[in-house]
Amino acid sequence: MKMEHTTKKKSLMKDMTQGSPMKLILEFTLPMIFGFLFQQFYNMADTVIVGRFLGVHALASVGATGSINFCVIGFCMGVCNGFAIPVAQKFGAKDEVRLRGFVGNSALLAILFAAVMTAVTVILCRPILEFMNTPSDIIDGAYNYIVVIFAGIPATYLYNLLSGYIRSLGDAKTPVVFLTISSLLNIVLDVLFIVVFHMGVAGAAWATVVSQAVSGILCFFYMIKHFPILRLKKEDWSLRKTYVSTLCKIGIPMGLQYSITAIGSVILQVAVNSLGSMAVAAVTAGSKIQMLLACPFDAMGSTMATYGGQNVGAKRLDRISQGLRSCVIIGGVYSVISLGIALMWGRNIAFLFINKGETELLGQIYMYLLGSVVCYMLLALVNIVRFLIQGMGFSGFAILAGVCEMAARSFVGFVLVPIFGFKAVCLGNGLAWIAADLFLIPAYFHVIKKLKRLFQEGRKNEME
Repeated sequence: MKMEHTTKKKSLMKDMTQGSPMKLILEFTLPMIFGFLFQQFYNMADTVIVGRFLGVHALASVGATGSINFCVIGFCMGVCNGFAIPVAQKFGAKDEVRLRGFVGNSALLAILFAAVMTAVTVILCRPILEFMNTPSDIIDGAYNYIVVIFAGIPATYLYNLLSGYIRSLGDAKTPVVFLTISSLLNIVLDVLFIVVFHMGVAGAAWATVVSQAVSGILCFFYMIKHFPILRLKKEDWSLRKTYVSTLCKIGIPMGLQYSITAIGSVILQVAVNSLGSMAVAAVTAGSKIQMLLACPFDAMGSTMATYGGQNVGAKRLDRISQGLRSCVIIGGVYSVISLGIALMWGRNIAFLFINKGETELLGQIYMYLLGSVVCYMLLALVNIVRFLIQGMGFSGFAILAGVCEMAARSFVGFVLVPIFGFKAVCLGNGLAWIAADLFLIPAYFHVIKKLKRLFQEGRKNEME
């Protein structure tokens, strides 16, 4: 069934099955870069305000939760991104009925996932921190922070699911606008909760949860008003086995990709914890800067998931390889730029988190930052290829790529850190990205070959 839209609605959506891949990818990626940047800015705002107003131990308390936070929240984000892929595919195929069916079924599954995950993680977060050998002088602060983040899991699902729907229809700008508003609100709430109300590290967590809930609510009202295609009918809310099966086959592996990757980060975090609270603080600050500089790679990944989904839905495999080449070029150019930024201004950025007298800590932050940034081309390939494969409908490969990253970080944590100390921690990201690339690049060619065969068989059946 073909979709019909008004001229206004067409302008809000972007068909990525037609036109120059380079131009489309840039137009889609650039707004998302600003969105991810603002997201990292409000994450950094937590860290900066905590470090400046509450001290190094409070900064380490937030940092000690980083890997388990990524493990859980990353699963939520991965599931939501996965749920949006069938929507992008049906949009590319111009199939409005099934598109709405996937939206309705994925919304119900998201509600279920959010409820279960919130209950389980809130109950288990203290034992998890103890299992990770979180230093005794920061474990209470770490718990006060992460338990609030876990209680806010429904807000995480709300924003990521709805923004995923909107991006699947080719609108990358609107979620960025709402995320920008949310980021600014988060900074205001950080100051209010931490400086004015003296809520400690828990105040930073509440600021994050409330601001994300606001961005999700804004996405909801905008989506209902501007996208008639997403206004569900009664039958769209009925769970159907085919829809649920497809969504789980794509969404759960994408969520597990983050979680399995994060298991390696948890193991590495345990090794960092063994080096003391100063090392934890250094990794916390260095990671925030590294993640800020890596925002364009996150945007490229999300872009390629939508690009791959729409073009597979339209059976345009020729455009898949064109898009991959274009995005890799963009990633290579930015990798060089980011290295220059880190070399010239990395130390100055680090002073946002610490006092200028803490020279030893500054050196560790800078070392950790450079250890990651010099490997950014490897990260570009990880994000571009992995998300493209996921958008093409083969999200199971994401789990295996995550296993490769987990194995590399585990090797660093178990073997290298006990021998070489903090210097080995700085190698963790680079080795993980190498391991993932060694798997993903051959996997991409396998997926292309398989889809060509499936499409050829489909055409033969149609002719018969």
